[in-house]
Amino acid sequence: MLSSARLLQRQKQSMVASPQLIESIRLLQLARAELHQFVEQELEKNPLLEPASNDGEALGDVLPNSGEDQDPDAREKDIDRPTSAESPERLGEWKSVRNTTNNPTGSRPALEDFAACTETLHDHVARQIALTAFAPQERLIAGELAAHLEETGYLQVDLLELTRRLNVRETDVERVLAALQNFDPPGLFARTLSECLEIQLCQRDRFDPAMAALVANLEMLARRDFEALKQHCCVDEDDLLEMVHEIRALDPKPGNRFQSGAPESIIPDVRVTHSPGGGWQIELDPDALPKVLINQTYFAEVSRHTVQNSKDQAFLNECLQNANWLIRSLDQRAKTILKVAAEIVRQQDAFLEHGVAHLRPLNLKTVADAINVHESTVSRVTSNKYMLTPRGVFELKYFFTVAIASCQGGDAHSAEAVRHRIKAIIAQESPGDVLSDDDIAVQLKETGINVARRTVTKYREAMNIPSSVQRRREKRLRLNGDQAWPPHTPDEHAS
Repeated sequence: MLSSARLLQRQKQSMVASPQLIESIRLLQLARAELHQFVEQELEKNPLLEPASNDGEALGDVLPNSGEDQDPDAREKDIDRPTSAESPERLGEWKSVRNTTNNPTGSRPALEDFAACTETLHDHVARQIALTAFAPQERLIAGELAAHLEETGYLQVDLLELTRRLNVRETDVERVLAALQNFDPPGLFARTLSECLEIQLCQRDRFDPAMAALVANLEMLARRDFEALKQHCCVDEDDLLEMVHEIRALDPKPGNRFQSGAPESIIPDVRVTHSPGGGWQIELDPDALPKVLINQTYFAEVSRHTVQNSKDQAFLNECLQNANWLIRSLDQRAKTILKVAAEIVRQQDAFLEHGVAHLRPLNLKTVADAINVHESTVSRVTSNKYMLTPRGVFELKYFFTVAIASCQGGDAHSAEAVRHRIKAIIAQESPGDVLSDDDIAVQLKETGINVARRTVTKYREAMNIPSSVQRRREKRLRLNGDQAWPPHTPDEHAS
């Protein structure tokens, strides 16, 4: 049988994601700041788009405990500006504020515009250098050292390399560095954690030989090896207790008290509040939802002048298509977030009422099946999104935890609830009865939580709780077992 080339024609169906579909999927996982940045870019590129005000009510949903419907008009509205019913004096105040600010749009100024600027660490050091009686060459060295000062207050520079670069003597650099180490706050310009603590202790006149031995063996203090510390420091238990309390009172990162920039705050995407008629009211934060509109008047006017030019008309039609897509995508994104949040609230109603001990096990598939979407959609929606609840602000992923089987055949327990239970058991320990991980596992099984010892160890270490041996040493010295200080060795201060 001879083989030959043949031309065949077949029909085949396949699902291909268009660029706009891929972009819509990407919008789901964008955080609030990233979404606003994306919309701003679209507003700059598309002449048909214009921003809309957020004066309307937030898109929301109500989860009643009973079958009665809730009144959607019972929601409170934020008032951003004075109304016409307010006194003329108040309106004059607002007008004067707008006129005195450099705001061409005439909108209300932000409160941050009136806040005093926080002094940074480098500003604080530069002011002290200016007030110190340095020679011209010493002032140059001091400025170079200050330029290498980290935000934590530590100095990261090779003094020998700095000496060669400035063409100065090494003794001059060391003399200037010693003067800088006397600056406020104590501990600045240290190169290691030990040196930082030594500077602070010297300024308190407490750097005696015993304290020097303790500072030189911070690794033992981190391991809570108090027996070895007593031998190295040649002190008894009471003296070591006093010395450790003095070490705890020091600041391992003196530069952190200065803000390096504006504080970052988490703005929740979803708000959950008690409904007046019972149940929970879920609404999207209107500030987290950028709103855009299509300027139909401008589109119609420009269309009349581009009839003869097919290229301009094609560009205008593309802009209109992209604008419609963006509006639909933003609306679909808001509805999807609201549906996912509403299902999470339904599943975790006990947590909202009674706390983390009642957090239920939950996975992506359960929520996806309930709202009829794919698991990947739920995963994208819960990424970098936050929910404001009566118990605080939580990331949406916080509510998805692994299930721990129950010994008594009841409902499974959430891994987060088990961690909370382990922390509570350890907090109730007495100095003479410190529980091992095996003992904690036995207590959990008595309450119906089937968990192995290695799981207890994993959860305990994840919460940075010391082992039973270390906790026993701390309690013997009447130290606070929740503070593992110092949290790092001398060479890890920058982490």
